[in-house]
Amino acid sequence: MLNSRVAVPGGTAVSQRDAAAWPVRTGLVPPLADCFTARPETAPGLPEALVPGAVVVLAPGRQAADGTGTGPCGTTQLAAGAAESLWASGELDLLVWVTATSRAAVLSGYARAAAVTTVTGTSPAGDAGLAATRFARWLSHTSRRWLLVLDDLSDPADLEGLWPESPAGRVLITTARAGALAAEPRAVVLPVGPFSTREAMTYLMGRLTTDPGQRLGAIDLAEELGGEPLALAQATAAITTSGMTCRDYQQHFQRRRQHLAEAAGSVPPSAVTWTFCAEEADRLAAGRDARALLVLAALLDGHAIPAEIFTTPAALLYLAADTAADPAGQERAEAALHVLHRAGLLAVGPGEPAGTLVVRVSAAVQAEVRAAAPATVLERAAMTAADALAQAWPASEPRPWDTAGLRACAASLLRAAGDQVWDRGCLAVALRAGQSLDNARMAGPALVHWNDLIQASGRILGRGHPDTLTISGHLAAACLAAGRAPEAAAWTRWALDGLARDHGPDHPAVITARRDLGRALTAAGQHDHAVTILAAAAADSARVLGTDHPGTLGAQDDLAAAYRAAGQPGDAIRLYRHTLTARERVQGSQHPDTMSTRQKLADACLADGRARQAITAYKRVLADREAVLGPDHPDTITALGNLGAAYHAAGQMAAALQAGEQACAASERVLGTDHPDTLARRVNLARACHAAGRLTDATALLRDTAARCEQILPPGDHLTRAVRETIANITGEMTS
Repeated sequence: MLNSRVAVPGGTAVSQRDAAAWPVRTGLVPPLADCFTARPETAPGLPEALVPGAVVVLAPGRQAADGTGTGPCGTTQLAAGAAESLWASGELDLLVWVTATSRAAVLSGYARAAAVTTVTGTSPAGDAGLAATRFARWLSHTSRRWLLVLDDLSDPADLEGLWPESPAGRVLITTARAGALAAEPRAVVLPVGPFSTREAMTYLMGRLTTDPGQRLGAIDLAEELGGEPLALAQATAAITTSGMTCRDYQQHFQRRRQHLAEAAGSVPPSAVTWTFCAEEADRLAAGRDARALLVLAALLDGHAIPAEIFTTPAALLYLAADTAADPAGQERAEAALHVLHRAGLLAVGPGEPAGTLVVRVSAAVQAEVRAAAPATVLERAAMTAADALAQAWPASEPRPWDTAGLRACAASLLRAAGDQVWDRGCLAVALRAGQSLDNARMAGPALVHWNDLIQASGRILGRGHPDTLTISGHLAAACLAAGRAPEAAAWTRWALDGLARDHGPDHPAVITARRDLGRALTAAGQHDHAVTILAAAAADSARVLGTDHPGTLGAQDDLAAAYRAAGQPGDAIRLYRHTLTARERVQGSQHPDTMSTRQKLADACLADGRARQAITAYKRVLADREAVLGPDHPDTITALGNLGAAYHAAGQMAAALQAGEQACAASERVLGTDHPDTLARRVNLARACHAAGRLTDATALLRDTAARCEQILPPGDHLTRAVRETIANITGEMTS
């Protein structure tokens, strides 16, 4: 029954302890337009092609020389119609809609879906890239009936490692670059052109119902507009609000198209029809509010702009023409959006999470608005958009998909704003977007973002500018997160040289940069050099900031880690103990930094074979984490698993098994049975079982874990290899 179907707005994470309420849907499916038609004449093969196991691509039927589609043809609406039809008919257990304009957007959409379905054990605060990969693997193995819609796919390379393949699932893609999908053998490309005359007439008749007299000349207008869906939608919006007939509109259209053609050559119908809509918006708004907000919207990502951006203090000040906005300012903005919606220039509809609104604007309309706006108008709108994005951005981002729309808007703004306003507001929001990618642990997109940013900053501001040096630090961190430690060390050294030149060797920022360089060198395997750098940084920090300053204590932790990596465990343990004593005195025994140092001390003791000392430290870590974070916090579960490993190393197998079983149970309950941390803990438990003489239990647990790894993790994942190697070591069986 239809009323039993459950949608989860905004991809809200569901507790792993609760089964998913199937069927479910995730992602923001665009609402179907008024008088939507499934295009029986110009897209007749879609229902037949979109069968289980299929990959169907909707692309413009007219292609430019560069292989991209020309003119809006309504592929997104066709995809939405197909998705809603399959959902309503009960043919789907899972509907996933993903805006696929970038790798980051795809990762966010997949991570949201992973959390909604709950089958992958996705932690909302976890690694979005890993969650996305696991979700793609789950789609390939599940027997659930699913549809994945990838709307407006910009580059097939953004799907690397994320292509699902299942006889139970369907993939529907809309793109302007169908040729780029030639390497996907399963893809069936359906070219979509303009409406046929019959479809255009059906659409016009359905839209013009209030006054049938307005239909006069409808067939001629349909032919004049070439059946272009966007032009027809804009024309009917202007006709409805103005009271014109189709014939009146056609005459105005012909004159304006001729005028525009004299200046710019051949122009598509929608390049003309939007101008009438803009004039109607000006008339309906009785002012310039609507036009001003339209320019603002033209700079952002038109797929789903969070509506709250248009009611931020920056946007209200923009509407008030640089005067203090009155108390009715928000109402003015909302009224202007309503007028633009009514005039057919944008659409306002439900967003994610439930209760929010988003604004959708056609890319064709955005391009025309930007081309028509004077440079000074665009500059002011760009600075306003940057400030509005910064004001709308939440202080914390517990779920990486919640800010996907803001990240997309920031990327769109950076592309559209131009160099002249790059350093006036746009730079600040670019930094915020990069930090958001870092927080979501999207290593690849973050690396691309920071690299693009430093190239722009070096070109516009100069390589030695303080902002460029700041960006280089972020780029170094992104390189480190992506496993490119040598590059991280090079960028950090470059930033360090610039900071030291500008501020002198004792400036706190210079000392911090030395710490960053030391960490990068440690990761790159240059251990001796790292120890030298970090020892100097710790000494300078103690001299400049004080021996008990958090920065000094952090530098000592970094140095201890370098000692351990360099094969000097005694020095590492000694320094960790020294730092721990200072942290307990200054920050308290249950401060997060104190607990972290204690855990590092325990790790160092365990690695050096001092199992009993490690047990003592891990017990204290576990007790503190339980008291502060609770027994179900991931850090608490990690401490419990580490304690089990220490017991194992000490030969206390009964205690090791008990701690290992408790850690696995807690991990399954909190993170899920298929979370990589849970799988790793199952391997450790199996090893403890084997050491305790429980060979049958160990083998069964390992084989079950191996099967889960192969289903959930990417091919060749290190954990899968480790499980197989452990099975071989225990049983003597050779595994592939």
